[in-house]
Amino acid sequence: MDVDTARQYLLGKPEAIEDYPFGPDVAVMKVRGKMFATLSESDGEGRMNLKCDPDQAQALRDIFAAVLPGYHMNKKHWNTVLLDGSIPVGELRRMIDHSYALVVRGLPKAERDGMAVRHGRDLLEP
Repeated sequence: MDVDTARQYLLGKPEAIEDYPFGPDVAVMKVRGKMFATLSESDGEGRMNLKCDPDQAQALRDIFAAVLPGYHMNKKHWNTVLLDGSIPVGELRRMIDHSYALVVRGLPKAERDGMAVRHGRDLLEP
């Protein structure tokens, strides 16, 4: 998965928006004002920061060399994923879906319920 494909998938999540609060080099993907991913490219290599359950975060780091503790993030809850082609696309999508779902679950109940009505609960909780 390259940076453009990752961007399209991230922004395909319900109510996802792209913001640049840290400058033009790092895209921040948010849902309802809460960050669920960052996306950047340096020297031709893409990277994403994704939120992750702490136990799963460590397991992914153990399995994939391209999954590192979250750069400039809480390393217990965030991973940096290098888009170097070594992680299967299906697994990258699953990681993105998991990050998005964690953030949506943390939203106030009224916001979650409104999103479920607008988009369907299945889209919000894979």
